[in-house]
Amino acid sequence: MIARLIPLLLMLPLTVVAAGVALAQDKGSVEPKPLPPLSNPNDPTLAAKELFGRKATPVAAQPAQAIGFYAKGCLAGGEALPINGEAWQVMRLSRNRNFAHPAMVALLKRLASKAQRAAGWPGLLIGDMSQPRGGPMITGHASHQVGLDADIWLTPMPNRMLSRNEREEMSAVMMVRPDRLDIDPRVWKPSHLPVIRAAAQEPQVERIFVNAAIKKALCREAKGDRAWLAKVRPMYGHDYHFHIRIKCPAGSTACEPQPAVTEGEACAASDLAYWFSDAVLHPKPPPTPPKPKPPLTLADLPPSCRDVVAAP
Repeated sequence: MIARLIPLLLMLPLTVVAAGVALAQDKGSVEPKPLPPLSNPNDPTLAAKELFGRKATPVAAQPAQAIGFYAKGCLAGGEALPINGEAWQVMRLSRNRNFAHPAMVALLKRLASKAQRAAGWPGLLIGDMSQPRGGPMITGHASHQVGLDADIWLTPMPNRMLSRNEREEMSAVMMVRPDRLDIDPRVWKPSHLPVIRAAAQEPQVERIFVNAAIKKALCREAKGDRAWLAKVRPMYGHDYHFHIRIKCPAGSTACEPQPAVTEGEACAASDLAYWFSDAVLHPKPPPTPPKPKPPLTLADLPPSCRDVVAAP
């Protein structure tokens, strides 16, 4: 079991994941203030997130490329998901994180329509995708850097257009019971399963991350073909939304793939035991607080990311 978890735990350190989960439901602002100019943007020790977080537009002149790994890379030729669609609405517009590789944008549009048909939802509420040029974010996620990750709220889209204030201030619904051992039956509905299943059955999808209690419910409720459950993996948090990750698209030669899932549907009690252990549900602070991990600099990212962030 532990061997199965190592790649995930190394990819997203617990402290970073916890911060990202909290920030996922933080309110935005109808009138966000621009970040102040950097005094020395050429400083080699400057955190890359400070550079990428100040880029408001993608590099239009470059072909679409996911560059590097999901948690250490950038995005060229990013495409914006329109903030309104026939079956979706984008949330937290002030973050300007509705960009992705065109393959992800196309998948989200397709999945939104599937959610209408399969679950009867009016549509999807789309959370964070990537920044216009990908890269590390000033707040929140460790991943979402190469345009191949997207968060989808587990709250169905209302059957009306949300106001700008609502998009910045409303919260998704917590789907996990207070004791963290299972879903909350008051809010988890039968319609949630076909939405997640529709996403997992997309051939391009590599992983779907959910809270372990949600994985447990999906394992219990899934009927018929259960092969799609192999892609659904427990991860810290993800109790308000599920996280879609797609494979490196064709043509993105500098994209670093994630190892394919090989363990099967991972629904046995032993597969989920770690996530429901006391150490995970009620973590104790370490005797000596760990030193903060230094932020990524441009030197830590693939070389071509320097061109992406420097392009006009």
